[in-house]
Amino acid sequence: MWLGITDLTTFVLGTVFIVLLPGPNSLYVMTVASRQGIRQGYRGAMGIFAGDTVLMLLSVMGAASLLHTMPALFEALKYAGGAYLAWLGIQLMRGGWGHWPRAGAVPAADAPAPMRQGDPFKVALMISLMNPKAILFFVSFFIQFVAADYPHPALSFTVLGVIVQVCSALYLSALIFGGAGLAAYFKQHQRLSALGMALVGVLFVGFGVRLAVAGLG
Repeated sequence: MWLGITDLTTFVLGTVFIVLLPGPNSLYVMTVASRQGIRQGYRGAMGIFAGDTVLMLLSVMGAASLLHTMPALFEALKYAGGAYLAWLGIQLMRGGWGHWPRAGAVPAADAPAPMRQGDPFKVALMISLMNPKAILFFVSFFIQFVAADYPHPALSFTVLGVIVQVCSALYLSALIFGGAGLAAYFKQHQRLSALGMALVGVLFVGFGVRLAVAGLG
């Protein structure tokens, strides 16, 4: 045990695998970077970091117990998150359709409608706060690695939180630079760019539908 952390190796490995799982957080940040560049991609990443920090604090302060004793609250949150993701997906599909090159049409702006209208930080923050994968991680996994008898649990949770954020930052940075590298290519291939945006929208709608189906099950 180190600083009240019962199994640091297992926590780090579990965090890496969970962070690498495809989800709306990473997909949104990569999409923003590919459409608006590295700076805006990092604005989206900062929204993810802020949302994850809020979830960490809530889990430490007792949200885990609340969700376990009031499962209906968690179900409601899942439906709300699913609806929000589906709404974003529909906006992205509309943006892809709007950017499909047409004969005689005036070229559209580089960024699709949903990306222009929403501040990446705020949108990413909402995605993070309503992402059941993140909520389950912090409620069911994050708090399990601190020894109950350790006299300074705040230190333990701080260390675990830093580990999560470092893993997330490394992964999102790779996606941001990868997405930005695609931007120049997409500018030369408008139809591929529009199709890619629409497909991202379909994936977001799929995330929302999957949450609804899981809730019904």
